[in-house]
Amino acid sequence: MNFHPEELLTVTFTLFAVIDVVGSIPLLISLKEKMGAIRSFQVTIVSGGLMILFLYLGKPFLNMLGLDIRSFAVGGSVVIFLLGLEMVLGHEIFKGDKNARSGTVVPIAFPIIAGSGTLTTIMSLKANYDQMYILAGILINLVVVYIVLKSLKVIERFLGPGGLLAVRKFFGVILLAIAVKIFSSNIGAFGK
Repeated sequence: MNFHPEELLTVTFTLFAVIDVVGSIPLLISLKEKMGAIRSFQVTIVSGGLMILFLYLGKPFLNMLGLDIRSFAVGGSVVIFLLGLEMVLGHEIFKGDKNARSGTVVPIAFPIIAGSGTLTTIMSLKANYDQMYILAGILINLVVVYIVLKSLKVIERFLGPGGLLAVRKFFGVILLAIAVKIFSSNIGAFGK
């Protein structure tokens, strides 16, 4: 198999935009204040485990439900599109429990980092990209997640409120474009 760096880049940036760890910084900081501390390594391992589990066991799970990967990719592209729209417009479409005090695994590892959007995206990407690229993209993003969790206060001071907003909107637009690509490349399968 030939290595295509542009595919790895697309997968990595797609996951980065969906995980939206930078956009979650204000939420993560407020959770850190409520909980006292965030166990960065534990959050990274749990969220990574969920993503990798879904990467390898997602397809058999879909088969049990009688769904194929292209149907899931089309459904997933709609979710990714809505996530992108939410980021660009600044209106909350997916309601989450932002006041959860339960700890590291819930709500930080799931659903903030490895939420339904991330897991749906991993399955949607499988319809267009090789598993190797998706696994590498997950691992690269886990490193980024760990670094962000370890340096929340520094990042917040560096970017400021305006910088955080700009980054969030930028990745929202990228998500919209990726959702359209996944939708258009998989919707044709239904006409056959």
